[in-house]
Amino acid sequence: MKVSDVLQLPVLEGAKVIAGESGINREVQHVNMMDAPDIVHFLNGDDLLVTTAYHLKDDPQLLIELIQNMVDQGCAGLGIKTQRFLVEVPESVRAFADGVDFPIIEIPIEVSLGEVVNQTLSYILEMRTTELRSAIETHQKFTDHIITGKGVRKLLEDLSSMIEHKVLLLDHHFKPITSAGGEFPDWVEKMEEMHMDGFDFFLPGTAYSSFTCLPERDTITIFPIKTYKNKGGCLVVSGDILSSNRSNILTIEQATNVISFELMKESALKQYDMRARNEFFINFVDGSFSSEEEVKNRAKEFDLYNDQKYVCIIGKLDQDGKDVSFTQYQMEADSIYEFLEGEFYTFDGETHLFIKGDRCILLVEVGESWVEVDSSILSYLEQAQTRINNRFQRTISFGVGNISQQFIAVRNSFKEAMNALRTGKLSGNTQFIQTYRTKDVSEILSIVPTEDLTEFYYHALQDLSTADGKEEQKFLHTLSVYLETHCQISYTAKKMYVHRNTVIYRLEKCEELLGASLKDPDTTIRLRLALRVKTLLNL
Repeated sequence: MKVSDVLQLPVLEGAKVIAGESGINREVQHVNMMDAPDIVHFLNGDDLLVTTAYHLKDDPQLLIELIQNMVDQGCAGLGIKTQRFLVEVPESVRAFADGVDFPIIEIPIEVSLGEVVNQTLSYILEMRTTELRSAIETHQKFTDHIITGKGVRKLLEDLSSMIEHKVLLLDHHFKPITSAGGEFPDWVEKMEEMHMDGFDFFLPGTAYSSFTCLPERDTITIFPIKTYKNKGGCLVVSGDILSSNRSNILTIEQATNVISFELMKESALKQYDMRARNEFFINFVDGSFSSEEEVKNRAKEFDLYNDQKYVCIIGKLDQDGKDVSFTQYQMEADSIYEFLEGEFYTFDGETHLFIKGDRCILLVEVGESWVEVDSSILSYLEQAQTRINNRFQRTISFGVGNISQQFIAVRNSFKEAMNALRTGKLSGNTQFIQTYRTKDVSEILSIVPTEDLTEFYYHALQDLSTADGKEEQKFLHTLSVYLETHCQISYTAKKMYVHRNTVIYRLEKCEELLGASLKDPDTTIRLRLALRVKTLLNL
């Protein structure tokens, strides 16, 4: 209750405010009656003190010091019973009280201070009892919403109607969950960006916080929703909820309590589902299932359909030399990977998150072409890298596989993403996005040790491998052009500007030197590879 409410009590019918009238809206939580010299040491914030001012009657300066100390402690006001010891409150004291907006109430001589205390405390107790009864009823109502399956959205709609303000629910990353009273306003996205930049919306030592959003100048009030590991999020009320409006505050607090338990339940169910999904996917990519039909049937249980196209993305936190335990690292990684999944909530295709060791796997539903992946998914990954860096001060890299035309082919996309991630790591880069590219013949050959390639070259070309003479060089060149033109003699002759018979003659000589027929497919494959090796090693 306020000081102005106290003045309406019957016992204070003849009382009047003689100073600091602009402070009569101060909150009163308790009433104290005392005349001790060290009275200020026994007062608390929001206390209303009633006194005869016996020890202060001869020194106005002591009364001013008392008022200053009460202002510093956040007391509500001072009631002085005049005509008993203090005939009137000095003008200097009243002027000082006016200056600090601290109300002084003049209590008539016939009024008992004990009766003032008793009636005031009885009124406060009655108010608190009414508030608690209302809070219990509100809590029961909101609990019934959840028990009967009406859900959090219906709860928010009823809460919005009760407090006459729009209400919305955000997760612990300040991403929208649901709302009551219309669409999400523009300032929600701004709040998320500020949170990513490290802004703390919850002021220390307060139950809730109020802010003004510029340039619209919309006022919002934020109530934390506390759950396990502080992943509950917050309830945002569009409007200023005054601290004096105890009814609205208690109603909102009951809503946050019920929502907290509901979010913890949903989180537990999600964790259970996540473990089951994760176990299935890891067994799938590891080839643990006996048949494709079993894979397809199990996949349907997790809304993974074989006729859907997917892209597999594998992410891993870059090592930065942090001296942390594996458990601490894994907790941090899980939080970041969960945040990463949320970054795709606006993507057209659904995203499925899996964890395998210290890596996360994003299975993204896509359409027909790689263009979609390049223009959409890669931009989402770049945005996620920036936000993760801002929010967690960590960098993450990604390997991206090719599009899988069916879920059953996701194993290939998984391997491609792993290879892409491994290739990016070998380059020594961090915070990269490496897409998988099929290696051509030269890239595959470059993996083979030089000694083995050299041995293969000399074995495949036999005497042609050491052809130093002009004639032998013509044979080797003709063979190379012949193989490049898919073994077409006429086209080879045309490309070399020689007669067809000349090509035939030279090829016959090549067969003699090789000791093999050029009509044999295995022979032509070996020769093609040998000529690639010649170019690669500059032999």
